[in-house]
Amino acid sequence: MLYLDPPAVPWRGRLWSHLISDVSFAELHAFAELLGAGRRGFDRDHYDLPAERFRVAVWLGATVVPSREIVRLLRDAGLRRPKPRAARLPGRGSGEAAQLPTQVGAGPVLPAGVRLG
Repeated sequence: MLYLDPPAVPWRGRLWSHLISDVSFAELHAFAELLGAGRRGFDRDHYDLPAERFRVAVWLGATVVPSREIVRLLRDAGLRRPKPRAARLPGRGSGEAAQLPTQVGAGPVLPAGVRLG
């Protein structure tokens, strides 16, 4: 079965929903293709669906659920793919000072598009 939450996540001037399947990723990809949602909208275990496609998704058979149900449904189906946790610095939470890189040019790796300063 396919589920989506109401469009409530703002990003780039639009509101977005999360579209999931509790059956398989194949079902999810097929439904997204039917909606005209490109694979770019797929994020690990769901599609980010713009608000303007919400009514069509419901008309095609997706069930609307509260946002908090999306993760529960994915977990129950065994389809949850959470984001990887950021690497922890040594010493965090242990009272020790973290060992930071000391050589010139060494430093933390930042996500694409993120700049310091």
